[in-house]
Amino acid sequence: MARDVKHKPALKAHLASANRIPYCASLYPLAHGGNNTALCIAHECARKIPRHGAQCVSLAERSSRTLRTVTISAKERLVVLLRPTVSRPTHLAQAIEDLKRQHNAVILAHYYQLPEIQDMADYIGDSLQLARQAAETDADTIVFCGVHFMAETAKILSPHKTVLLPDLEAGCSLATSAPAAEFRAFVEAHPDHTVVTYVNSTAAVKAVSDYCVTSSNAVQVVNSIPPEQPILFAPDQYLGDWVREQTGRENMLLWQGSCEVHEVFSEQRLMDLIAEHRQAQVLVHPECPRHIRQHAHVVGSTKALLDAVRQGDPHGTFIVVTEPGIIHQMRQAAPQATFLEAPGIRSQAGSCTSCNECPHMKRNTLEKLWLCLEHQKPAIHLAPEVVERARLPIERMLSIG
Repeated sequence: MARDVKHKPALKAHLASANRIPYCASLYPLAHGGNNTALCIAHECARKIPRHGAQCVSLAERSSRTLRTVTISAKERLVVLLRPTVSRPTHLAQAIEDLKRQHNAVILAHYYQLPEIQDMADYIGDSLQLARQAAETDADTIVFCGVHFMAETAKILSPHKTVLLPDLEAGCSLATSAPAAEFRAFVEAHPDHTVVTYVNSTAAVKAVSDYCVTSSNAVQVVNSIPPEQPILFAPDQYLGDWVREQTGRENMLLWQGSCEVHEVFSEQRLMDLIAEHRQAQVLVHPECPRHIRQHAHVVGSTKALLDAVRQGDPHGTFIVVTEPGIIHQMRQAAPQATFLEAPGIRSQAGSCTSCNECPHMKRNTLEKLWLCLEHQKPAIHLAPEVVERARLPIERMLSIG
């Protein structure tokens, strides 16, 4: 039975400070009855799993709710179900369209977003495509359905526009793997290196970089730098390793960051899928470690993987080794093809296909999209000096390719 948050004043204050739009909350004990189930708390999301293992419930199946965990005491850890206090429109999609017109807004969505958000978007793409759209749009308001660093990039490129992010807590493990102060010290310790930073980084990290890259153009940007010039590549060690392979450069110093989704794909389960589907094409994102990439027919950005489907056998089978949100677009490109998700491993319980979902990307929902347009928040705010400095490496990237 749910308990109202008003009985926990300290928790109520915590929730009020943690959210930018009005919410009410219900609390559920960590373990509660029904079919021998418990709530498993991992990576800031709640997943309902059998106590003895098996597979997680897809995050997409829980997308209409916002979940938090709060420790009240050593004996009481609770899952918090947040829901908007304002009445939800009967026709949510139409309400979003109306608000778009009212605020002259454009909706940009990454390929990893929920299908219903992709279907509402004006533009869908990878980080490079969306960065270009953010720079070129004539809309007054940009709603970025992605994660925080993407919305920051849009704000850097369009500083005088309102940039909204449906859930301000939609972060990125890669971005947080390079804290600004630590990264600045690392850069200062290698003054002879050109700093090439993956766009999956904070604005403060971009501000101390020479070039930004995406997985679409990282090889092209690195090849534009004189071969004798040493490079500091951050924050993704696996993307950096792939770039080093593709360019043949050995003078690349790699920051040891990684994506919590792409680093957990199970090689054994991938090999099992390949054995079961010998004609399948294996599509792998370069954020994956080398032992996963070695099984690929195609390694590339989300756009490159989608292009491989468009150019491939329309009745073929594809093993997709990246966040499965991209499969929505793949199915539209090849409706007769078969798409298999490569499983990830989050715990000793084994592998599961829900573990390959990005919990941060899946924070955004249609309801939150409507709320952010209705309230014009959460909005991205950056110091002018950070915008000015961070814009330079992004513009250098866009000028190259």
